[in-house]
Amino acid sequence: MRLVHLSDIHLGFRQYQRQTPTGINQREADVAISLRHVLDKVIELKPDLVLIAGDVFHAVRPSNPAILHAFHQFSRLMQALPDSTVVMVAGNHDTPRTAETGCILRLFSPLGINVVEGEPKRIPFPEHDLSILAVPDMGKTPPFEPDAHAKHNILLLHGEIEGILPRSGRELDRRPMGITEQELGADRWDYVALGHYHVYRKIAANAYYSGSLDYTSTNSWGEMTEEREMGIGGKGIIEHDLSTGKHKFHAIPPLRQWIDLPSLSGAGLSPASLDEAIRETVENFEGGIDDKIVRLVVREVPRHILRELDHKALREYKRKALQFHLDTRRPDIVRPDAGQGAPGRRASLADTVRDKLRSRVLTENIDREALVELGLHYLREADLVAGPAEEEALA
Repeated sequence: MRLVHLSDIHLGFRQYQRQTPTGINQREADVAISLRHVLDKVIELKPDLVLIAGDVFHAVRPSNPAILHAFHQFSRLMQALPDSTVVMVAGNHDTPRTAETGCILRLFSPLGINVVEGEPKRIPFPEHDLSILAVPDMGKTPPFEPDAHAKHNILLLHGEIEGILPRSGRELDRRPMGITEQELGADRWDYVALGHYHVYRKIAANAYYSGSLDYTSTNSWGEMTEEREMGIGGKGIIEHDLSTGKHKFHAIPPLRQWIDLPSLSGAGLSPASLDEAIRETVENFEGGIDDKIVRLVVREVPRHILRELDHKALREYKRKALQFHLDTRRPDIVRPDAGQGAPGRRASLADTVRDKLRSRVLTENIDREALVELGLHYLREADLVAGPAEEEALA
C-alpha cells in the first residue's frame, strides 16, 4: 500500500507588495500555483492514500480566492483519484482560537475528504486492514495509541516534536502542539506523517516531516540554508510504501526562484568600490534577477559608506526583482567584557532589531519577514538622515 504525505500548503500567504494583473498578491498566486503543481505529481503517482498534515491555509479566515482555489484543486484531486483515500488534519494556522469559530477545512468534507479538526479521530479502513489516528493541532497532547486489531497503523498529526527542530524552525506567532519523542512513540507505528516544520526532515526510521510546498515561513532563507546543507533539493512530497518500506522524497521546486547571491565584505571599500562590487555580483548572476526573490548580504559596512551608495541603482534592482533585499551589516563592535578584561562582541543595532522582531508575538495575518525588512529599512533610513552632530557623538 503506497501513500503520499504532504503538508503546510499555506494558501492565502501574502508577501511583498507586487500584485498580479488580476489584483492578487503575487506571492499568494505563487503559493496557489505550487499546490497545483504538487497535486499534478500526486495524481501522477496514483497512491492508495494521501495524507495532508495541516496548515492548508495561512490564516483561520482565508480570502475568498484562496478558498475557491483550494476547493477547485482538491475537487480535481478527488475526481482524478476516485479509488484513493484522502485524510486531512487541521494545523495551527487552520485552527480557530475560540470554539465558536468553525474550522474552514470542513468545506472539503463534501468532496469525500476525511477532514479531522478539533479532536483526534481514529479512521479505520478494513479493506486495507489499516487504521489511521488523525490528530489535529490542539491545546493538549492526546494519547497516541495504535489500533491493536489493524495490520497497519498510521499516525497523522500536526505539531512540534520537542527537542528535534532547530530554533530557526519554530513558529513564534502561532505555536503548535508540542510532543515529546516518548509521547510520539514512533516505533509503535508503521508510518508517522508530521506537519508543521517547513523542511523535509527525518525524525525516526518511519517518522517524517514532509516540509512545506513553498517558502512561506518567517525564516525562508534559513530553510534554504538547511536544505542545501542536507542535500534535500528544496520543497516536495513524500512517497512511502507500507508493505516494502520503500521511501522517496519527490522534490517539486516552487514557481518563484529564491536567490541568495554570494555575500560581500565592505571592509576597507569606498562607496564607489562597494557600488561596483554590488553591481558585478548582481549583473553576473546567471539568469538575472528579474521577477526573482533576491538577497545580497554585505558585511562590514559602516553607516557613512551606506549613506553614499548608489541608491538609484539599488532602486533599479528592486524594480527588476520581485523582491531585492540588500542585507547590510555593520562592523562588529568589540569592547572589553566588564570585569573580565577580554574583548567581547556586542550585537549591532540592526542585529538587535532583527532578533527582537523575529521573536515578537504577532497578531494573525502579519507577515513577519516583511515586518523585519520594514524595521531594518527604517533603521537604514534613519542612518541616512543622521546629522553631523550624531556623527561627532559617535566618533
